[in-house]
Amino acid sequence: MNRRLRHGDRLVVATHNDGKLREIGSMLAPYRITCLGAAGLGLAEPVEAAPDFVGNARLKALAAATASGMPALADDSGFCVAALGGAPGLYSARWAGTARDFTQAMARVWAGIGDSTDRRAWFVCALTLAWPDGVTASFQGRVDGSFVWPPRGDQGFGYDPVFVPMGESRTYAEMGVATKEADSHRARAFKPLALACLPPPL
Repeated sequence: MNRRLRHGDRLVVATHNDGKLREIGSMLAPYRITCLGAAGLGLAEPVEAAPDFVGNARLKALAAATASGMPALADDSGFCVAALGGAPGLYSARWAGTARDFTQAMARVWAGIGDSTDRRAWFVCALTLAWPDGVTASFQGRVDGSFVWPPRGDQGFGYDPVFVPMGESRTYAEMGVATKEADSHRARAFKPLALACLPPPL
């Protein structure tokens, strides 16, 4: 049985990405859990050395929980493109460079695709909840769709402007936050986490 958080608990969201912090904070709002960003607490970002999304999420969550003495939730997610053999994948954030310039990263994907007509793409998310004593629980979500160029929309972050989920005509960045959050890769990982590890929503 997974360990559960309780109403009123404080939780570190182990990210320095403001977009992820907002999205995860919005998902946690109905559970009356106070979210604290890792950047605001001055926590360092650990090196993401694991070979997969779950491993990196676990590494980040444990680092934040250990450093803060509080439960921590970490996300490791990536944008994967079939024509690039699944890249940028684990290295999605690194493709944006130290300046986190995703305009540059999206252009790099487009340049890499070149003449390929294969536009299949997908987002993957792994969420890990960790406690200072080393207990962890991990969950995954994935949304398939297609890569589009040029980028469209200004309501998302990261690679959202170049991804259209299956069954949709809009990019994530054209949908608006509430619509995207309802069934994003992060939402698909969050739903089983909520059932297993969170108190009932209020």
